[in-house]
Amino acid sequence: MTTRILTGITTTGTPHLGNYAGAIRPAIVASRSADTDSFYFLADYHALIKCDDPLRIQRSRLEIAATWLACGLDPERVTFYRQSDIPEIPELTWLLTCVTAKGLLNRAHAYKASVDKNVAAGEDPDAGVTMGLYSYPVLMAADILMFNAHQVPVGRDQIQHVEMARDIAQRFNHLFGAGKDFFELPEALIEETVATLPGLDGRKMSKSYDNTIPLFGTAKQLKEAIARIVTDSREPGEPKDPDSAHLFTLYQAFATAEQTAEFRHDLQGGLAWGEAKQRLFQLLEAELGEAREHYNALIAKPDDIEDVLLAGATKARKIATPFLGELREAVGLRSLNAQVKTEKTKKKAAKRARFVSFREHDGTFRFRLLAADGSQLLLSRAFADPKTAGQMTQRLQSEAGQLEIKAEELRFTVWLAGEPVAESPDFANADERQHAVDALREALVEMTAE
Repeated sequence: MTTRILTGITTTGTPHLGNYAGAIRPAIVASRSADTDSFYFLADYHALIKCDDPLRIQRSRLEIAATWLACGLDPERVTFYRQSDIPEIPELTWLLTCVTAKGLLNRAHAYKASVDKNVAAGEDPDAGVTMGLYSYPVLMAADILMFNAHQVPVGRDQIQHVEMARDIAQRFNHLFGAGKDFFELPEALIEETVATLPGLDGRKMSKSYDNTIPLFGTAKQLKEAIARIVTDSREPGEPKDPDSAHLFTLYQAFATAEQTAEFRHDLQGGLAWGEAKQRLFQLLEAELGEAREHYNALIAKPDDIEDVLLAGATKARKIATPFLGELREAVGLRSLNAQVKTEKTKKKAAKRARFVSFREHDGTFRFRLLAADGSQLLLSRAFADPKTAGQMTQRLQSEAGQLEIKAEELRFTVWLAGEPVAESPDFANADERQHAVDALREALVEMTAE
């Protein structure tokens, strides 16, 4: 089975060495897998949320596209495009906006953080909050769902947005699917082994800390940056502790096992910090030198990059255009000469509570219980096979009167015969939680009566 993976790169800055080690390099390696269908896009609509400098966004789009191509991304193997070149994405964003609960967006981490900051400062809760920031999760959902990505590599701070995309997809499927699921339910892909590089001062390498090492500066700029890496005061000849030196961490991220072992041995043997920094420079220059030349050649010919991105957009729109046509048809944006369906019983059936089963990437099986409005009431525990999961959905209906529901902070769990079966999502308060419990009992009674 081919797994479709989608990655967006926000165009608000110039990639540095940390971006390369933590995101670009592993993503390019993953894109070469035979069982992977990879989508990479420049998230320039997202950039408008946090940046109001047109020249910065324009320059960033060029530099980021050139970086990915110079580092080895093959546009023939993957789909590489600009978000703003796919007009179907903003249209899908609106279709999804119309089925997204405001309460869901109220719980988005970025929005809540802005509100909390304003309240702490004595400001109006929504001071400085744009609709771009508030609706960011819907645009991200459109990016993912337009191409029905199975997996979305994200940092832990972005997991919630993928979960929101799942919620929005379920809601749309429930309202307009009529037995057909238009959208796959994406999974957040967390790479536990991805390198997080320290910066010049030992903190995480970040532009906000002004501690980055340029990815494609000149060799002189690279050497000068490495020379500014903070080290301890141990003199040449004194043993150094590699595990407490972020210079060693940087070296290890790019070296072979043999090179790393040798570097560790030499540091413990008293290698001078100046010599250690020279070795790091030589290592990085060996890895990045050729790519830097390619990058500079690409930057000098932006028309060539433009051609690559437009070709990628054409490739992406071969999927997006017909799919959006299906979605427009589903919501009723049809040709006026199309026959209007009046099957009221079908519409009524679509609004009943239902179980939805799915398979996790680890091979286990789960099910969700969706309320009549498409919201999630329960997520089951994992089962080894689909038959067992199906039997549990039947038991939930036939033994509804024997269920034990336990409140746990802002969620509840469902137990049957002394074993936990499923749990609810988190709710904003105890009243919402109790409302969901009542809806759960009502749904099971209605399903049993059918």
